[in-house]
This record gives sequence, C-alpha cells and structure tokens, in this order.
Amino acid sequence: MNITQIRYVLETAASSSMREAATKLFVSQPALSTSIGDLETELGILIFERTNKGISLTDEGREFVAYAKKALAQYEILEDRFLSRDSDKERFSVSSQHYNFAIKAFTDVIKAFDPDKYVFAIHETKTRDVLEDVRTMKSEIGIISFSGSNESIIKKLFKEYNLEFTPLMQRETYAYVWENHKFAGRKEISLEELSDYPCVSFDQSDDSNFYLTEEAMADYDFKKMIKSDDRATTMEIIERLQGYSVGCGMLSEDDAVLRGMVSIKLKEEDPLVIGYIVRKGSVMSVYGKAYIEELMKYKEL
Repeated sequence: MNITQIRYVLETAASSSMREAATKLFVSQPALSTSIGDLETELGILIFERTNKGISLTDEGREFVAYAKKALAQYEILEDRFLSRDSDKERFSVSSQHYNFAIKAFTDVIKAFDPDKYVFAIHETKTRDVLEDVRTMKSEIGIISFSGSNESIIKKLFKEYNLEFTPLMQRETYAYVWENHKFAGRKEISLEELSDYPCVSFDQSDDSNFYLTEEAMADYDFKKMIKSDDRATTMEIIERLQGYSVGCGMLSEDDAVLRGMVSIKLKEEDPLVIGYIVRKGSVMSVYGKAYIEELMKYKEL
C-alpha cells in the first residue's frame, strides 16, 4: 500500500464513477481500477462494490476511507512541513466556522510578529472539518460553536477527538434578512412569521448529520429550505428571493460579504456558545499562544 493508492481510493469514494475519478486524477480508468484492485488484494478486503450502475463503498470500504483520510492528512502535514520549498518558513494555522472576530485575531497576530518568512493559514470551513483539522494537527486552534440542539453530540466529539473546548461568548438567535426586506425594520420576529420565505442554510450535508450544523435551530422543521455551501452565494439567494438565514447577530461593517444584511432577534431561543478548541496536552507555538491571547479579549463567559 502506498500514498498514491490511498489518494486514488479517496478520490474514487468522492466521485460518482470510476471514470469521473480517473478524469479528476489525470490517469486512465484501467490504471485506476488496477491500482485499487491491487490494494484490495493486498488488504484482503473489497473496498468498492462494482455494478452496472456504478460503484459504492462496502462496509469495510467505509471503515478504510475513514482511516485513510486521517493518514493522508498526516502525510500531507509532514510533506508540507519537511519536503516543500517553504520548509524554512514560520507556520501557523487556524480552522474556523465563520466569525469575524476569529479573522481579526488572526490578522492581529500577523501584524504583531510580522516574521520575515512565513506561511500562515486560516481555513473557513465546516464543523466536522474544524474538529478534524485540530485533531490531525492541520490547525493548532479551531473556532467552533454549538447550541442546545447539538450540544451533546458536539461535546461527545470533543471527548472522542481528545479536544479541549474553552467558551468565549454566548449569543442569542437572530434572523438575517436583506436591508430592503419587508421585515427589516422589526426588532423581533418569529420563525412562523418568516415561514413564507426560504431559510438559506449553510450546507454540511457531506457529513449527513444536521447535528453538526453551525447554526441555531438545527432541529426546527423549516417550511422552505435552501442549502448553500458558499457564503457569497447564500447572500445573493437571500437578496434575490427575500429569504433569511439564522445566526447569532454578529454583523460587522468590516465583513464585505454581509454588507446589506440586517439582523432581527428571533422569539425562538436556541443560544449559541462560541469558543475555541485545541488538542489536549498540545504545546502551543508562539503564534498559537498569541492567537489565544487575542481570542481572550472577546471572552465573556
């Protein structure tokens, strides 16, 4: 087994067919099929079920993919750190659900140190990815939130992933609408009053688990729902369809994507607890320590 075969399996698992995977990997379909077949023979398991309708993961294949993702992530961290042309540069990485204060803290750290050579990264991503990035050391620190509707599962994942969570703040639940929406001047509103308009939600469907949503009211039965995995697209849909999204009301004039949006307090309550995660027992870099110091400036809990 080699890293190329692992990459082949992961790309195939994420594709609808072997042909699609081969195209993405820039290899021939027979070469891809042979490579995966050799791996299955070596491991003594069947990773993919092959039928006339396409391919699908077997139970053993799903287990293999779960471990393969972690192995590839670790390999890429080593490759990036020791084999890349940037190996002599200072490094620091953060993964976050989208919160403007997390971005500001990140830029403030860069301004404070301004090293001569560096490769810093901030990954704005989905809940599961924030957890995985910190777990696998792709990022030193993660910014994450949970509400009453998903608190138990998130805390279970903290324990399972050996992560330590530090709460920073708690925010009430708000609806975001465009500034020209008929309800834009309201101070408070209910989801029932908004039911004729589509709720646009950040899509985390790759996890097939709504409990990992970063939004409040995850268990509410919305009458109309549109899912989007791009924030700019989400804002455009809200503007064009007079829709709304659910959030914590933390709008900032510095956030170009959110300009034109206004927040209205929801009558329904499902407060978000927002904080940061690190690996238990991890030794923070000087940049990690400085980033946490910046985050603590926002601590209210």
